[in-house]
Amino acid sequence: MKVRPFITFSLYLLVFVVLGLIHVSQGQASTGFFNFWQEVWHDQQQMNFLLYSRLPRLAIGCLAGAALAVAGMLLQTMTKNPLASASTLGIHAGAYFFVVAATIFFPALSGQFSIAVTMTGGICAALIVTFLVGKSFDPVRIALTGLIVTMLFSSFTSALKLLFENEVSGLFLWGSGTLLQLDWGGTQFAAPWIITTLFIAFLVAKRFDVLLLGEEVAVGLGQNVAASKVLGWVLAILLASVTVTVVGPIGFVGIIAPHLVRLMGFRMHRTMIIANIVVGAGLLLTADILVRMISATSELPVGAMTAIIGAPWLVYLALKMSKQARATGGVLEGRVRIHKRTLFYSVASIVVVLIAVVSLSFGGTSFTALKDLPKELMYNTFVWDFRVPRVVVSFGIGMLMAASGLLLQTVLRNPLADASVLGVTSGASVMAMLFLLVFQQASAIFVPLGALLGALLTMGLVLAISARSGFQPMILLLMGVAISAVGAALIQILLVRFNVHASQALTWLAGSTYGTSWHHLWIVGITLAVVLPIIIYFATTFDVLSFGDELSTGLGVNTARMRLAMILLGVILAAISVSVVGAISFIGLLAPHIARQLIGPKMLRLLPLTLLVGGSLLLLADLVGRVALAPKEIPAGIIVSLIGAPYLLYLLKKTNEVTAK
Repeated sequence: MKVRPFITFSLYLLVFVVLGLIHVSQGQASTGFFNFWQEVWHDQQQMNFLLYSRLPRLAIGCLAGAALAVAGMLLQTMTKNPLASASTLGIHAGAYFFVVAATIFFPALSGQFSIAVTMTGGICAALIVTFLVGKSFDPVRIALTGLIVTMLFSSFTSALKLLFENEVSGLFLWGSGTLLQLDWGGTQFAAPWIITTLFIAFLVAKRFDVLLLGEEVAVGLGQNVAASKVLGWVLAILLASVTVTVVGPIGFVGIIAPHLVRLMGFRMHRTMIIANIVVGAGLLLTADILVRMISATSELPVGAMTAIIGAPWLVYLALKMSKQARATGGVLEGRVRIHKRTLFYSVASIVVVLIAVVSLSFGGTSFTALKDLPKELMYNTFVWDFRVPRVVVSFGIGMLMAASGLLLQTVLRNPLADASVLGVTSGASVMAMLFLLVFQQASAIFVPLGALLGALLTMGLVLAISARSGFQPMILLLMGVAISAVGAALIQILLVRFNVHASQALTWLAGSTYGTSWHHLWIVGITLAVVLPIIIYFATTFDVLSFGDELSTGLGVNTARMRLAMILLGVILAAISVSVVGAISFIGLLAPHIARQLIGPKMLRLLPLTLLVGGSLLLLADLVGRVALAPKEIPAGIIVSLIGAPYLLYLLKKTNEVTAK
């Protein structure tokens, strides 16, 4: 060990001891740091708090922080990706989904084999991400793919929470990550697993040192590269799974700690493991201290605080990597003959009409025969006042989402771009949750207005930070990942604090067309009437911009200005959509791709079919959500996720294969 890293580590070790002393002095019954340490030796009640509540919390915080930090270090080594961790690879989301599913359907299995359940979920998520990314493990690509996989698992988890609200009511705090301990049980369970796994990682650390030299060199030195990678993955997933089992999913510690250790000067894995144990534990204790300082009278999730701390670090890494990384391409090229285009337009229009007619026939538990539908529309005010606006608004919102996705994918030259990926949906959700949960006495009109304001503020923040890079696609996308993490953390805090009213909030977060009326149609219609002519007018310029900055500049296009204009249009469309129906994802991702594969990349040809596909997707999701479990409704956002997940997984794999070539 060199002198400078040793001195730095010694100083951090001293800081860690101070953090530990501060941590155990905190609590609802604490009288302050100095008073606590003066009274604890003479007050039996304070001593009991120390022995059976605060010390277990300190111990589990140290174990969890160490496990997450070492897991992140191993994953970064295995993938050669500085953004890899259990949270960015979707391992936490997969483990959380499996725990929720097991709690609902197999409660005995969840209680007796909790490690097996969480580890199975983590392994499934990791396998999906590695399969979709391929062999290159490009940092930007793996961050985006991990985000999409996390969104998929999160959608399925939200569906289970809404359908089985009573069964999972006790998982809100745990699902956000918490160090709350009532006894030594959690520590006794986790300690053997974590300590044994860390010890094994320390023993085999030299195998991972060889991997840093490159696979060819490792093979030349007699290393079984495949076995080393499998061992590293298993150790990392086991550490993450044990942590999720005890304290829930806590993100960003696995990204921050390994980078801090490398900044100290450590390069060999054995010394890195030791340093990561201390640094990871210190980071998690720091986050827990901050959480308890913010809310001394109630418990808040520490996972939300680590996300708030870690998001700026992710932005820093994104800016640091901007010179080396390339934005993902993948826009599909091709020519489609005119008669085929006409056929696609016709088929799409017929499908839309059929779905709309069937949707108009369903209302609650009743069904109107198709032959009686014209009479119902003329004389039944219920059909005209409730069913018709819901169908029309659903189709219009789907069009807005599809147009938003098309614009953002074109400007960022990335087939994974969408308002949800850029953090816009997350920002809108935070502001909407404030009015739903905190300001419950406010008028209902403030919920959509808050969502609109949140979306615009979020995009303003992303654009302000990305301005110096000329709004480069890679910076924008990684900024979106960071903003999404902060937004999700704030939402989790609100849900935990206002658990009694969480049902309504979860429905809004899942996205629902319930309650839409004719005045929403005015909003949608005016938006389309204003924005669509702008898109059509600049369609040729948009096509040029999709080929790259150098070519666009050579053809006389001001790339920075046009990219900003397109992003603003896309964000406005997404913000208005979210303000009306809530946080519905995936339509902006799916609709442009379905249309592009059918008709090619030209904007003027692509736009009409994209609008039809987007509208029909949301219309179909709304119909299925109403009739699947009637009279109970499933939010349309969940149905969209269930419909779009298989296609999106296929799309991710195909896009990454094209980009790798």
